[in-house]
Amino acid sequence: MQAVVLAGGFGTRLAPLTYTRPKPLLPILNKPMMQHLVEALPPHTQVILATNYKTQMIEEHFRQMGRPILVNEEPRPLGTGGATKFAEDYIDGTFLVLNSDILSSLNFRRFIQFHRDNKALATISLWPVENVQEFGVADVQPDGRITSFVEKPRREDAPSNLINAGAYCLEPEVLDYIPPDKMVSMEQEIFPKIIGEGRRFYGYPLEGFWIDVGRPASYLKANLTLMKRRDVSQVVGTGSRISGQLHQACVGRDCMVAEEAQVSSSVLYDRVTVEEGARLDICIVGEGCTVGSHARLSNVVVGDGETIDDDAHLENTAVWTRPRPEGYPDRQIGNPVKEQG
Repeated sequence: MQAVVLAGGFGTRLAPLTYTRPKPLLPILNKPMMQHLVEALPPHTQVILATNYKTQMIEEHFRQMGRPILVNEEPRPLGTGGATKFAEDYIDGTFLVLNSDILSSLNFRRFIQFHRDNKALATISLWPVENVQEFGVADVQPDGRITSFVEKPRREDAPSNLINAGAYCLEPEVLDYIPPDKMVSMEQEIFPKIIGEGRRFYGYPLEGFWIDVGRPASYLKANLTLMKRRDVSQVVGTGSRISGQLHQACVGRDCMVAEEAQVSSSVLYDRVTVEEGARLDICIVGEGCTVGSHARLSNVVVGDGETIDDDAHLENTAVWTRPRPEGYPDRQIGNPVKEQG
């Protein structure tokens, strides 16, 4: 079986972290988020990475892992449907399409078996939400078949509380619905056609957790959720020296947190120095940064290689003092699954 992992896009909502690395390589508990997904796949799954931004970094990471990965670089962003169509030559049977930036508890074996048991053309994962008014909600029949999606219904009119959770099990015939060499949304253009023709389109409800890692808040949530599931309050990489206090914090390799410093609900990348008396709350600090003594940071994202001055007070901001990388867009491109949480 093949799994087309959608790893393209710039991740603009997570800039400046994505100025220097592709979004799928942003670390969650000191492991790239895409690696969490790949390791959860059934053994012997052929992984096809659909990429278009910093492809070489992604390819090099998996080469160092020793994991055989087929990198299928798009000439330009093609959307969820276009990227899947671009991988057509490598697909020889039932296959998966997965968003690399969605972290969930999906059991792939059960998901695939559900698809096969129902002789479905397409099966998608589903996640329950409370605020149905903000999403396209699936109309799911008792046997799991989806007959329509209702966009942003009133609560009393919603056919369910289940939304598209971004993992798809598909038959090769689905590729015939997708035009080549175009930006195409699987969710907005292809799935409605399949449902409209009365084909067998099923939904598989998820239990456990589901996080679309699209913004700094959901990125932090992903780290904290996995720490909670592992029943730990901190994660510290090798070579790090912690003299201060950590609470619900993930610290990378070769970091230093000095005496009387406090880091809470935050993620520090590799080689970060937090000087004496500094306090960080709800922060993401990029690789090789220094946070000066007695600085106060709250809800701050710091790009790689930055220095925060002693006694600085920063709140609700992003720190990047260099020009935006050439070619990096100033807005989101493509058609992602809408974020929840």
